Amino acid sequence: MEEGTSKEPSHSECTEDAFQWDTREDCDVRQILDRIGDKWSLLVIALLDNRVLRFTELKKTIDGISQRMLTVTLRQLERDGLVRRTVHPVVPPRVDYELTPLGVTLHDTIQALVSWTEKHQNEIATARATYDSRDAVVR
Repeated sequence: MEEGTSKEPSHSECTEDAFQWDTREDCDVRQILDRIGDKWSLLVIALLDNRVLRFTELKKTIDGISQRMLTVTLRQLERDGLVRRTVHPVVPPRVDYELTPLGVTLHDTIQALVSWTEKHQNEIATARATYDSRDAVVR
């Protein structure tokens, strides 16, 4: 094993002083941020705000997500305690997904990020256009 690597991720490896911004791959904070920061997780959490949806409803609503990726995303969010999966004993089986109380607190944070994006989208579009025209001249 290479020096500085560990076999298992460990919370204790994140230093208290650098805990919030610890960028090591085995740091719990980074792993959680990687999970909630991916595009599919954000969309699932946003869609489950104050409602219960079935797998097929989520699949139809999220443009571009594969069945496999939705399954993986939901399992990971359930494992992290953000989404609750309820299987109803009917034929055919019915499975519902909803945010847990922890997931609801994360949704509030995501909503702030969406609001920031909406407020600044024109500035970002202008910056992109400026960059792209400058980059085109350099090439």
